[in-house]
Amino acid sequence: MTATRIDTLFAKLRQENRPALVTYFMGGDPDYATALSIMKALPKAGSDIIELGMPFSDPMADGPAIQAAGLRALKGGQTLAKTLQMARSFRQEDDHTPIVMMGYYNPIYIYGVERFLKDAVEAGIDGLIIVDLPPEMDAELCLPALRAGINFIRLATPTTDDKRLPKVLENTSGFVYYVSMTGITGSALTDTAKVSAAVARIKGHTELPVCVGFGVKTASQARVIGAAADGVVVGTAIVNAIANVLGPDGKTTADPAEAVSTLVRGLAEGVKEARL
Repeated sequence: MTATRIDTLFAKLRQENRPALVTYFMGGDPDYATALSIMKALPKAGSDIIELGMPFSDPMADGPAIQAAGLRALKGGQTLAKTLQMARSFRQEDDHTPIVMMGYYNPIYIYGVERFLKDAVEAGIDGLIIVDLPPEMDAELCLPALRAGINFIRLATPTTDDKRLPKVLENTSGFVYYVSMTGITGSALTDTAKVSAAVARIKGHTELPVCVGFGVKTASQARVIGAAADGVVVGTAIVNAIANVLGPDGKTTADPAEAVSTLVRGLAEGVKEARL
């Protein structure tokens, strides 16, 4: 497949000798218009790659914060079609920031794989992270996505041993997402020395960039993780920043985009300092 925006970005960052800041938020949280304003604010605050969450009613890998964000989005009427439209609207102003859609296979299956990939390409989607599709099911979505020119990004975890890792990496492209702990999103960050060793082990099997997520909440954590990883992924902290400016009635008490921007600016500084 030809180079994607993700490939181009990591080539640029290698020259700059710094890791990427990868930021996750839930499409449609707390509503479509607010979520789109958050998405547009992310690159301006220092995000290099945007992970666009696809809300789903049964998110088994997600912690309470992201589950709640998904439910808020679904309650607000968010659909997979609207999430694609959000990317399409974002692309009208920004044609270079990579967008990775992250979520579960069920909504894509219901939408229809062929139709989804056609619409995703048209909307400017660069990659997919589908957490409940193992390599044994690559024919289902991974291989069609690669043929369509969309990176398929696989998760590796602390329990992915050297015997399993080559299978996980077989059709992975764009980058490898190393989940730094066993458990759900939003858990406490594990020992950073173990993370560094895990990144080195994965790099022994692939030339792809390795991004680390699950548990990174602060600029100092981003700085430490970024010293070893090619990218630092932050999700729950961003989702919490949005939730923190929502009142009991779900209405905003402050601008969610500004709350997220304040957090992301700090994280971006941490990432930039990672290898100084």
